[in-house]
Amino acid sequence: MNRPTEAPTGFAPLYPIVYQDAVRGALLEDIGRGGDLTTQAIVGAGDTASAAIVARQAGRIAGGAVAAAAFRCLDPDLDIEIRIPDGGDAAAGETVAVIRGSARPILTAERTALNFLARMSGIATVTRDVATAVAPWPARVVCTRKTTPGLRVLEKYAVRAGGGSNHRFGLDDAVLIKDNHIVVAGGVTEAVRRVRRSAGHMVKIEVEVDTLEQLEILLGERVDAVLLDNMPVDMLAEAVRRVGKRMLTEASGGVTPETARAIAATGVDLISIGWLTHSSPALNLSLEVALKL
Repeated sequence: MNRPTEAPTGFAPLYPIVYQDAVRGALLEDIGRGGDLTTQAIVGAGDTASAAIVARQAGRIAGGAVAAAAFRCLDPDLDIEIRIPDGGDAAAGETVAVIRGSARPILTAERTALNFLARMSGIATVTRDVATAVAPWPARVVCTRKTTPGLRVLEKYAVRAGGGSNHRFGLDDAVLIKDNHIVVAGGVTEAVRRVRRSAGHMVKIEVEVDTLEQLEILLGERVDAVLLDNMPVDMLAEAVRRVGKRMLTEASGGVTPETARAIAATGVDLISIGWLTHSSPALNLSLEVALKL
């Protein structure tokens, strides 16, 4: 089984305060006003159990601590053993984590814990696959703001667990002048001028272009990065050649696992992919009660 020898670049654990509210909200959504009617009827208050979270398919794991928080939110005394840490790869049939203790909170938190873990691991898995595909080139795979409302920090964390990097987290991270901004401003030059007049000296500026003509205008401006939007591979390669090393180049639009390698081969610095966070399939995971303690 393939195991990473070190965490992916730029990957660090999340502080619990970042996800505790999301976990509590998800549990409240599931428990509702009357609690877990099924578990309360079938499982005794003193019953104990050992349960394993098992990977039904191979994939990259992300969200172990978030899943553990769901269980511990209902019972802080549960014993939780994470066997495959975030950023590690699970084989099909392998145990990702084991939970031991009171049976009721284990069964009640099951779906919430799995929802977070499966969603985040699915994102990490597809990110890993694309990052692996472009590994022969310097290009970094980055996500976008196309995230599930309220879960952005978790989904972007999952991208990092998969070996990818994050684009800006929000509108206040950096300036990205897009096509609609350019239309309103009356052109690239005027849009950049307005930003330079108002943005602080620590703020990075990126501009989106979709033609070589727009790029030529931009090359006369002082910006940090250019987003080359929906360009065919041959045009993308020419754009990268014209930019040289004057600014970072980012390819966006129409990126698939099949086209990623050709895009990376153009020499772009970044490949941004929205579907990493908005359309990745969840990793198939299940909770199996192994025995009564």
